[in-house]
Amino acid sequence: MKGLQQIKSEIELLTSTSSKTELEVVDALRKYYFNKAVTAEIKLYKKKKKKVAQITKDLKISHRRFYKILEDKKIEFTKYNKSKEETAE
Repeated sequence: MKGLQQIKSEIELLTSTSSKTELEVVDALRKYYFNKAVTAEIKLYKKKKKKVAQITKDLKISHRRFYKILEDKKIEFTKYNKSKEETAE
């Protein structure tokens, strides 16, 4: 638990020097590390070394959220049309 105490003391030090609360600092850290992980996964996605299913499983997010992230970062991806087409003739 020595590492946890060190993290807690660092957060308290940061909150005393800035105007943010402890929860805001933790939320900012969570966002930072999530974005860092997403960026690493997107690099693998672009190189076609990882599929969306593997990425979403690793990041523990839905595939819709991952596609939204790709859309926000203006990265091309294939959209599949899931509507039923009339092929019975």
